[in-house]
Amino acid sequence: MSETNPTRSAVIEMKDERRAMHEGYVFLDEKCLLLAGEILRELAQHGLLQRRFIALHDAATVALQRAVARHGLQGLQLYPPSDPGQAQPVLRKRSLMGVRLQDASWPDAAMAAAPAAFPSPEAEACRAAYMALLRAATELAGVTGNLERLSQEYRRAVRRARALQDVMLPELDRTLYDSESRLEELEQEDAIWMRQGARG
Repeated sequence: MSETNPTRSAVIEMKDERRAMHEGYVFLDEKCLLLAGEILRELAQHGLLQRRFIALHDAATVALQRAVARHGLQGLQLYPPSDPGQAQPVLRKRSLMGVRLQDASWPDAAMAAAPAAFPSPEAEACRAAYMALLRAATELAGVTGNLERLSQEYRRAVRRARALQDVMLPELDRTLYDSESRLEELEQEDAIWMRQGARG
């Protein structure tokens, strides 16, 4: 029970605060649902990209084995690599409920390479296979980052919603109930005093 006598205006303020707190809880609950839906979509995309990445990794491993069989390990180490130059991942940014998301891709433009002294289809196939793997890894990294950010924001929103639902709203309800009960008692006491004063 409150140590000080409550007033009608204080009770009205508490009711307004409770209404605002409840609206905040509803907002957080809806935010959690939206984030969960996006997490499921990103997880499905992650599964597809991961399977593609594994398939391309296996293909790149086979291409590397063939290139090593053709040139030998030392010969392949001397094979001129592609030069990424100024190439950077392409990022398309978007946002969901304040969470920064991005779709990443590697540019399709071919990277220049110095001419090889002893070129071969096997070495060129190895180069192409690892370029495909790089593109797949870039897309997978973008989705992985999205999942991490969405997961963090989802956990934060759930914690806040639970704090409102399980702690702050019940505590405010108890305070409001105590204040209204005390106010009712005071009003009854005032009414009794006024009746006794009128009789006197």
